[in-house]
Amino acid sequence: MGLLSLLIFLPLLATVLILLLPATLRQSYKYIALGFTVVQFVLSGWLYSQFDNAATGINQANGFQFLEQLPWIRLDLGSLGQLEIDYFVGVDGVSLPLLVLSAFVMLMAIGASWNITKSTKGYFSLLMLLNMAVMGIFCALDFFLFYIFYEVMLLPLYFLIGIWGGTNREYAAIKFFIYTLFGSVFMLLIIVGLYFSVVNPETGANTFNMLHMMNPNNYVDGSFFAYLNNYYEVLGIPARMLGFIVLFIAFAIKVPIVPLHTWLPDAHVEAPTPVSIILAGILLKIGGYGIIRVCYSIFPDAAADANWWLGLIGAVSILYGALNALAQKDLKRLIAYSSVSHMGFVLLGVASLTAEGISGALFQMISHGFLSAALFFLVGVIYDRVHDRYIYNFRGLATHMPAYTGFVAVAFFASLGLPGFSAFIGEAFVIIGTFNAESVGTGIPRWMAIAGSVGILLSAAYLLWTLQRMFFGQTRFKGGEEWATLLTDVNTRERIILFPTLALALLLGVMPSLVFDKMNATVLNLVSLVSQYL
Repeated sequence: MGLLSLLIFLPLLATVLILLLPATLRQSYKYIALGFTVVQFVLSGWLYSQFDNAATGINQANGFQFLEQLPWIRLDLGSLGQLEIDYFVGVDGVSLPLLVLSAFVMLMAIGASWNITKSTKGYFSLLMLLNMAVMGIFCALDFFLFYIFYEVMLLPLYFLIGIWGGTNREYAAIKFFIYTLFGSVFMLLIIVGLYFSVVNPETGANTFNMLHMMNPNNYVDGSFFAYLNNYYEVLGIPARMLGFIVLFIAFAIKVPIVPLHTWLPDAHVEAPTPVSIILAGILLKIGGYGIIRVCYSIFPDAAADANWWLGLIGAVSILYGALNALAQKDLKRLIAYSSVSHMGFVLLGVASLTAEGISGALFQMISHGFLSAALFFLVGVIYDRVHDRYIYNFRGLATHMPAYTGFVAVAFFASLGLPGFSAFIGEAFVIIGTFNAESVGTGIPRWMAIAGSVGILLSAAYLLWTLQRMFFGQTRFKGGEEWATLLTDVNTRERIILFPTLALALLLGVMPSLVFDKMNATVLNLVSLVSQYL
């Protein structure tokens, strides 16, 4: 078994082990999940250290590393040829940093799950199954395999929200499931269309190989998604543009973009803290990753034509999310809307089609991944103590919980893009890339960069206003003396989770090359792939 397969299927082994152990050993479930995830994180870190920064990835097999390819399904279809599906995994500069991020965020989620007492066998086994699916998504290079991992991811999240969530957990879980399933059902149609349009140049058989789908020479002339002699239209939309739009919507639901974002606040508010951490830290990044890996790489011609609209959606999401966050009175809902705003920078950076813009978008995904996870964990700290998140029910927390206030202040300043922290690097590069886009002919106007800057200003407004309302002034709680007793400062477990996260924000803010060096060659290859169609 290769290293990537080990990375993907270690959590599955943990799931089986947890399910096999009797209920009398329920206290061991969390230790098993923690142990396997620590091994996974160490393994992902080792892969990161061994990665060749010159690897170009995207559309070239020799640009991927730690490749594993095995024949999986071979079926004779008669006149239609042979069904060819491979177990094909590998990583490049886009996927590897997200693998490490996923392992790190999953560790945070398990740490946040330490006090879960309801059905722990089911909870930790679902968490590990979700872990496997996420790792598989970031590694898969066969579209059929990618889709399986993508769908497997839905079920654990549905049950984790629906069983361990808040008062309206069933509504939030069903809404999340329907939104995501809507996108993935239509995605399957495009995958099948691509399969019958692309052939493996070595065998002549149709293929789900994503790298073959990125090569125009592998498309059958006259096929539905062919580059050449393609006369197919649906409602006046060319077939390749339609394929791009459908796949974009499927992944944009995950990002999420406005107006496909309405599942997110409900899911976050009702989900238990560890699931909110995974939703913000990992799930949203799958949307951005899918747009880069699938939409822009398989349909670069359509991406070049649609990038103005994508930039507009990104700019609208930045402003709409920030304005909504400004209006919230529930702390968790405020952070959920801030995620919509911050992920808008990802879409804006990708749409710029500049090296600095796309690099900034990828860096923003990494930065937002662990910072949003830290913010949701900090909300959980208060909620676990008094089961309340209403901003106006708290006042003067700084004198009552000084260490907690310090962690919140650092997380807020890091999230609003203060220089010296990771979010500043990501957002600054996106704005630089968007500003330069007009001069290099990608069609993105400079006012979109200005919209992004206004979004940063608004994020400072809602985060600092929240800090002022909850943490400063005379100490006063809705629950009076009872709350004052319950609101104890952060304990050792919470400090162990929070300190590395915020230290990482500072480290990447000072040394962004730790991430940029890994992704630079891959980003340049993506830019050259799409730019030829501008």
